[in-house]
Amino acid sequence: MSALMSALFSPLSLGAVALPNRIVIPPMCQYSADQGHATDWHLMHMGSMTQSGAGLFIIEATAVEPAGRISPLDLGLWSDETEASLRRVLDAIRPHGHARIGIQLAHAGRKASTAAPWQGGAQVGPEAGGWLPQAPSALPFRDGDVTPQALDAAGLQRVKQAFVESALRAHRLGIEVVEVHAAHGYLLHSFLSPLSNQRTDAFGGDLAGRMRFPLEVVEAVRQALPAGVAVGARLSGTDWVPGGWDLDQSVVFSQALRERGCDFIDVSSGGLSPLQKIPLAPGYQLPFAEAIRREVGLPVIGTGLITEPEFAEAAVAEGRADLVGVARAMLYNPRWPWHAAARLGARVHAPPQYWRSQPAGLADLFITERG
Repeated sequence: MSALMSALFSPLSLGAVALPNRIVIPPMCQYSADQGHATDWHLMHMGSMTQSGAGLFIIEATAVEPAGRISPLDLGLWSDETEASLRRVLDAIRPHGHARIGIQLAHAGRKASTAAPWQGGAQVGPEAGGWLPQAPSALPFRDGDVTPQALDAAGLQRVKQAFVESALRAHRLGIEVVEVHAAHGYLLHSFLSPLSNQRTDAFGGDLAGRMRFPLEVVEAVRQALPAGVAVGARLSGTDWVPGGWDLDQSVVFSQALRERGCDFIDVSSGGLSPLQKIPLAPGYQLPFAEAIRREVGLPVIGTGLITEPEFAEAAVAEGRADLVGVARAMLYNPRWPWHAAARLGARVHAPPQYWRSQPAGLADLFITERG
């Protein structure tokens, strides 16, 4: 297969942002920040990811306010100080990588104030550095969790403005793609799902009411940023729980996002309820991506246990997704795009310091122009 024949390694634009290929490194929380500030771990991790040959690297879920962190170790972008810490990282890695850089802006909602996964992931109380989570309704994520505070009108306005301010900070940092997190049971997703939103005001009830606040947030972010910045949203295609959020509602929500100027949809699933039952298999979320792509007409990132280059190639070539998110496989093999290019007969960007690593018989693997 030649480079011109590889769908995975063909270029694509998200809005005004041109990507060299269809490989996306989606947001993956590192739980390594210091009071929201990026650390040397982020410098090392993000430097590796952006040198990998992927077309787009999206920085992990980044909290728009301290109460919006999943854990006390989450990255944030809510102050001049957190902005400066991320600038240090970006200034260091940009000269050495070819991946376009995006960021996922997030608020954890009722799933906030938990320990890192390797520390057990349980809720962290105020006595241990935690805080009271916030949500659309006073419904805890799981039995035994503290009851979250239901956001009032002032709280909704504060959160929406926090998303806007963080988006403007991202733009000042030169970030080209902003993804609003409305998946995995976090705040915006919990407004969408009838399982977690039992409000009786304009932000609850029927589908239009439950979509209202997430759409207001995305619209405000889109309006705050110039056209040269691509804006998209990540959503869960289904809650995997009867009576919850599902694909039909996801299609309607995605159509509304398109109408408000979104440039792409990043399709995941689940995360809202401990009762979820997910049939895990390679590409298990691609049917949601394919349906949204067909019904909405926006570029769609498909994800879900995609580890093999040939599988990723077929997903793009067959129109199941426009781009493919490769997450955990990138952590295991940070040069996954190099190996994918080699197996698919394509070419890929690599740092000049590594050009001499090309194996015998693959002398044309690396693109040696700096453009």
